[in-house]
Amino acid sequence: MTLQKTGKVILLKGMEKNHEPSFAKSSRKMKIKTYLGMLSICVLLVAAKSDRPAYRIYNSKGHSADYNDILKAARNADVVFFGESHTNPICHWLELQLAKDLFEEKNGRMVIGAEMFERDNQLLLNEYISSMIRKKDFEAEAKLWPNYKTDYAPIVDFAAKNGIKFIATNIPRRFSAIVNLKGLEGLDSINALERGMMAPLPLKYNAELNCYKKIGEMVAGSPMHMGDNLPKAQAIKDATMAWFILKNLNEGGLFYHINGSYHSENQEGIVWYLKEYNKRNATDLKIVTITAVDQDDLGELEKDNLGKADFIVCIPDDMTKTQESSAPAIISTAAPAPPMKPAKTDTVKKHAPVAGSSVDDDDDD
Repeated sequence: MTLQKTGKVILLKGMEKNHEPSFAKSSRKMKIKTYLGMLSICVLLVAAKSDRPAYRIYNSKGHSADYNDILKAARNADVVFFGESHTNPICHWLELQLAKDLFEEKNGRMVIGAEMFERDNQLLLNEYISSMIRKKDFEAEAKLWPNYKTDYAPIVDFAAKNGIKFIATNIPRRFSAIVNLKGLEGLDSINALERGMMAPLPLKYNAELNCYKKIGEMVAGSPMHMGDNLPKAQAIKDATMAWFILKNLNEGGLFYHINGSYHSENQEGIVWYLKEYNKRNATDLKIVTITAVDQDDLGELEKDNLGKADFIVCIPDDMTKTQESSAPAIISTAAPAPPMKPAKTDTVKKHAPVAGSSVDDDDDD
């Protein structure tokens, strides 16, 4: 090639003025790609900062996870525990979505159970699930929590629509109230028929489990029966739920259980009793635990929440609630509240737990 001078511009001979060498084109494309890449990163950072996620999911070690991770683990489990905060709408929505997806994944081979239903409600549940009675008759006669229609009816109705067996796993409250008043020995007076609605007696009680030790510490200084017996009242609930989960397991199927988070956190409570009762079987159970926690910042899992479950659903602590509790809670997934005695109320209203536990002062039952 030769140089050709045209005025003040020197061009390579044979090139048009608007033609660039190939190396210049490549350089320009690289600069454009770099610019677009940096712009994309900036957009993502701004979006992340301005986003208001309703929840974030982490694994037990605090690493980021997502819903598909939960579903993948849950579909291969024998038992899945969803430890909820009772009045949190995110929990109830996720519980329902997981129930629907597991139903599809397991081709209908699943059972649902819940703390919110006591054993003496099982007959009514059976009648409703089998379409023997109407929805309004079921809701009129069953002992339902005040937030049932908004929070639990959707999953019960889903079970009824699809013929999914639904188990009332919890001990009737009047029996846990006896334990709170008289200790586990108080159950000796219950007849054989009524004993069929609870875990086998005598109950193996492990006072060294942190979930029960914390309850004892919270109520220290309260009336003697409450300080000594309230952890045992929690234990008889946990044991009963575990017993009826085990009794209703189907080979090759899945038991999906919904309960307050305190009942299954840290592999204690219901999970501990389930493993104890399963020791008589040759095969260990595959158990997946999910728990909900409240945090101010969802950017990372707080140290205190690490290891609480296989998956931790982290929810903003200012999330709206489906109901304001009518009675104070002793056990909470948040900071412990001082022991308080709830005002006398009717039976239905006493089923108004908050946060992640159903433990309350039952001495007025």
